[in-house]
Amino acid sequence: MTHSIIKDLKQRYTVKRYDHTKRIPQQELEVIYEAIGLSASSINSQPWKFIVIESDAAKERMHSTFKNMYQFNQPHIKAASHIILFAYNPRYTREDYAQVIDKDIAVGRTAPENREQAFGAFAFAESNTDESGDTSAWTKAQTYLALGNTLHVLARLGIDSTPMEGVDSTLISEEFKEELGGYGCDVALAMGYHDPSEDYNAKLPKSRLDLDSVLKVL
Repeated sequence: MTHSIIKDLKQRYTVKRYDHTKRIPQQELEVIYEAIGLSASSINSQPWKFIVIESDAAKERMHSTFKNMYQFNQPHIKAASHIILFAYNPRYTREDYAQVIDKDIAVGRTAPENREQAFGAFAFAESNTDESGDTSAWTKAQTYLALGNTLHVLARLGIDSTPMEGVDSTLISEEFKEELGGYGCDVALAMGYHDPSEDYNAKLPKSRLDLDSVLKVL
């Protein structure tokens, strides 16, 4: 198949070594950031924050969070152009959803007189809240929708990437406590440009299970 979407996805792979001399142009960063904000989420909850690690100082802080585990991902932190922390709200409340509804009203999606009615969708959030008020299982899942969207955007732009669940969420929460503001982070994304001489994964063929083994049309 020659469709541009399929071409994007066939070219995308997980980078193992980055060229530390190359940086993503600002105009493309702006596209990436806006695309992240346009990601889908359940009931349009948007229960997330995206912390961009760009400066040398921020990279040093992120680098330090690998002192206990997942050191195989540590080299990406300083070599990649940027790192994004995908963080989720572990206790998503009616007040959080009110911000979404008020934005809907501001842009004309919801009429002001229908504000209270619009909270009907929040019942789904309540169904994903445990007795202690924890919504982590639900809100964390939304960050993966944003991650998937970002991976395709990067592929379209010709920018390489490495999604990383191999991060120390405890140390990230400590090191970036102020920026996270109580949000949790269990996945991050390195992005930049691979090193052709060192990135062995770039030369390997793409491997996926046969489509008919994972997809059934009824």
